[in-house]
This record gives sequence, structure tokens and C-alpha cells, in this order.
Amino acid sequence: MSTSLHQRLARGDSVLMVNPNHISPTLCEKLVRSGADSVFIDCEHGLASYEDIHHMAKAARYAGGFGIVRPQNQERSTITRCLNAGADGVMVPLIHTAEIARQVVHTFRYAVPDDHANKLLVGMVESVEAVRNLDEILAVEGIDVFFVGPGDLSQSMGYSPAVAPGKRRAQPVLDLVDETLQRIRAAGKVAGTLVVRQDVEHLVSMGAQLLYYHADPFVAEGVSAMRQLSAPATAALETH
Repeated sequence: MSTSLHQRLARGDSVLMVNPNHISPTLCEKLVRSGADSVFIDCEHGLASYEDIHHMAKAARYAGGFGIVRPQNQERSTITRCLNAGADGVMVPLIHTAEIARQVVHTFRYAVPDDHANKLLVGMVESVEAVRNLDEILAVEGIDVFFVGPGDLSQSMGYSPAVAPGKRRAQPVLDLVDETLQRIRAAGKVAGTLVVRQDVEHLVSMGAQLLYYHADPFVAEGVSAMRQLSAPATAALETH
């Protein structure tokens, strides 16, 4: 089923991948029915188990989407279990060198030898070392998307990986993200990164196709907007 993700990316379409931020197959289904192309199941920083992967990815597929998993490491057994649990692809962290990239491709193909062409392999470029080795990493065949991770990249540059609400990352980090996305696209490869509402158009113009976002901001923004809309009505009632 993931073949259609390959097709969309090959056409140059933007693909929206949303992290539900909660272990909930129902929410995964709802996100896809609301327009997300894929859900992101995080086993590196999240709490999802292999059984959770199975149910969440299945729910996303039931709604017509896909489930992409970030495993907690690059070990063969970990990646294999994520894919065998039903993931439509994996987004592997910490691809610092071409040698690591080659090993990840080998592990991925070993895990699903008869089906790897139908699964999505995303490699994360998220350190100064990875950016320094980017040309060699991009030359490794078998990685479908090169994802620039701004949080870990920030940390490797000496900045906090977190961003306070309403704030932006340090400008040197933003500049390096832009430059890295452009280099990926210039090499004829597919690029992806984390987006937020205010910078999504800019990042797409830099070459990002796989757009990663979190579900929690949707909820927070919706509740905040409803509170603001209801405040004048509540105040009017109190004056009568």
C-alpha cells in the first residue's frame, strides 16, 4: 500500500505526516480521515510498543493512509520488528555518515526482503556531522526520503532543541535547515522536515515534500480559538 506514497513523492506532491502524540488507533484513523497522508508513530521519544504500532498503522491504513514508525535505534532486530508489526515504513534516526546509511539500507532490505520496494525508508539528517557528510550520504542508494530534523540539529549546533510557543529557532539553525533541504533537492533526492503553520510555505519552497507536524498544536489552537470566540458572548451575558 505504501507504493502510493512513493508515487506521490515521485510526482512532486507534498505528503503530510502527523504525529498523533498519543497512543490511539482511533486518533490515527481520525487524522487520516481529516486529510493527513500518514501518521507518525514515535518509538524513539514516544511510548508506542510493537503492539501499538500494529494497531495504529492498521487504523491509518483502514482510513486510507499509512503508518510510518521512528524506531528507537538502528539495530536490525528493532527495525525488523517495527516493519513486521505492520509499519508502512520507518524513519531511522541519526544517519551521521554514509556508512551508517548503507548499513540502514541493508538492514531495511533484510527485514522485508520481498516487500522493501513497497515500504518507505526515511533517513534522518539531524547533526552537524551529517550535514558535513551530506554529499556522501545522498549518494547511498535505497533511502527514499532524507529528513532534516531541526530539533537534534539545533542541539548539535549548541542550541536548545525546544522552541517556546510563539518563538522561532535560532537563525543559524533555520539557515542550515534551508541550505540542507536545497542540497538534498539539488541532488535529485526527496527532502522532508518538521513544519509549523507559519513556515510551511517557506519550507516547501526550499524543497521539503515530506511535511511532519504534531497533532497537539491542532487541539491547542482549536480550543484557544473557541475560547476567544466565546469570550465576547460570555461577557455580554454577564452585563445583563
